Amino acid sequence: MFGDNHVHMVLDGVYYKDAINRHRRGGDEQFVRATLTKYRDAGVTYLRDGGDRFGACTMAARLAPEYGIEYRTPFFPICRKGRYGEFIGRSFTNLSEYQTLLGEVCAGGGDFVKFMASGIMDFDHLGAVTSEPLTLPELKDMVSAAHDLGFAVMVHVNGAEAVRNTLLAGADSIEHGAYQDDECLHLLAESGAIWVPTVVTIGNLRGKGRYNERAVEQILESHLQNIETAHRYGAKLALGSDAGAWEVFHSDGAAGELSLFRQVLGKEADNVLQAGGREIQARFKKKP
Repeated sequence: MFGDNHVHMVLDGVYYKDAINRHRRGGDEQFVRATLTKYRDAGVTYLRDGGDRFGACTMAARLAPEYGIEYRTPFFPICRKGRYGEFIGRSFTNLSEYQTLLGEVCAGGGDFVKFMASGIMDFDHLGAVTSEPLTLPELKDMVSAAHDLGFAVMVHVNGAEAVRNTLLAGADSIEHGAYQDDECLHLLAESGAIWVPTVVTIGNLRGKGRYNERAVEQILESHLQNIETAHRYGAKLALGSDAGAWEVFHSDGAAGELSLFRQVLGKEADNVLQAGGREIQARFKKKP
C-alpha cells in the first residue's frame, strides 16, 4: 500500500471550522486514534502531515508508532500575515519573525518546514488563484533559512509564476502545483524537487454542486495533463491526497489519488509513485 505524503489530521473532509474546533485544546485523541486505525487497517505505514497550529498533527506523530505508522510533521505550517494559511498555521510579517517561527519548529520537534507560497485554486474559474504569492527574494530567504537548520522544505503553491519561483528558491517538494506552464514543468524536472499534485482534491469536487461543474472539469483536465507532461519530462511525482480537505476522507483519499494517476500514466503510475514516495521518505526524515 502507498503511503500518503500529504494529509491533515486536523481536518476531516467535511467542514474545516468544525474539524478545527474539535482539536483546539491540543488535539482530540479519540479522533486521532480512530483515524490512525483507519490508516493501519488500509495498510498505510507512512504519513506526512501538512501541519496545524492546534496540536492534532503532533499528537498523531506521538501516537502513530503504536499503529505501525511512520508519521512526519512540520509541527505547524507557516504563512505571511494576511495571506492564505492563517486559519491553520502561524504567520509572520518579516524574515526575523519567520526565523523565530523556525526556532519554534525546532523546539517543537518538527521534522521539516512547511509554508504557503500562494493561495488556493478558485474552483469556479480556470487559472485563478486566491491570495497574493510570495516573491522570489522572499522564497529564497525562507528556503535558505530552513535548509541552514537542516530542514527539508514542503511548499503549498499554485500558479505558474509562484511555482517557478518556489522551484528557483530550492524547495524540496511542491504541493498542489496547479497551472504550471511548460517552462515550469521543465524546471520541475531539472530541479529534482518532488511534485505532490493532490489531484483528488479536484476530482472529488465533480458532481457535488459546490462549484461550477465546467470549471472543475477544466481544472481537473489541466492538472492531469500537467502530471502526464511532468512525467514525460522526467519530474519526480509522489502520492498525496490532502486528506481532510473537503470530500477527501482519511485513508480513502490515497486510493482516489492513485486512480486518477492511473488515468494518465497507466501501468507506470504505481512505479512512478512508489519511487516518489521513497524519495519523500528519504528527504523528509525525522530530525535527530
